[in-house]
Amino acid sequence: MNKLVLGAAVAGMVAGVANQASAEMVQRYNYATFSFETVDTDAIAQKRNLMSKRPAPQFMRTEVRLRTAEKAGTIIVDSSKRYLYYVEGNGMATRYGVGVGREGFGWSGVMKVGRKAEWPGWTPPARMIVRERNNGHIIPDYMAGGPNNPLGARAMYLYRDGHDSMFRIHGTNQPWTIGQRMSSGCIRMMNQDVEHLYGRVPVGSKVIVIGPNATNSSQYYADLGPAEKPNLLQAIFGG
Repeated sequence: MNKLVLGAAVAGMVAGVANQASAEMVQRYNYATFSFETVDTDAIAQKRNLMSKRPAPQFMRTEVRLRTAEKAGTIIVDSSKRYLYYVEGNGMATRYGVGVGREGFGWSGVMKVGRKAEWPGWTPPARMIVRERNNGHIIPDYMAGGPNNPLGARAMYLYRDGHDSMFRIHGTNQPWTIGQRMSSGCIRMMNQDVEHLYGRVPVGSKVIVIGPNATNSSQYYADLGPAEKPNLLQAIFGG
């Protein structure tokens, strides 16, 4: 009996040590509260279903017909509709769902991709650190790239007149935020989408951002709907 009790106690101690060893405290950015939160890996596992939740169907990547005077390779972001268009040329574009700036953080303008990074580190702007501190949130001065980084798998840094605007097109580890207005002004994409776009966009590419309350989107483009897929006979014989 004593051996059974001792065995159970030892097993319990081993399990406790194993749980402590497997539990790791990490920081991740929560777009719902606009702040970093410290959570353990067990809590992350419990949130896995939420974090893997996909955006609404209309925000999934798709090929569309697009009327625009912009050259192939141009990026057009329509903040009000939460779409990013990569102009393919010949009346076509790839449309991606995006997340944009929350109320008061929307913006518009024409910029260029100044640089690019894979699994980028993040240095929060000083004004963001001060703003969040005033709200009772502590943001680190720097966060290394990786799965828990709010910039996700890729980042394209937007420059205006040769200077960093502090705005980026980047991935996210919270795909459920796509289609929402929850950021501090950056353009967020699902990681698989930003990886898809990243390889096609060289430094120097033109980026047009249409603001959330703009009424002049037709000046830049018209989305004519999903591209029609030709049937088999059309593919073979044309027409």
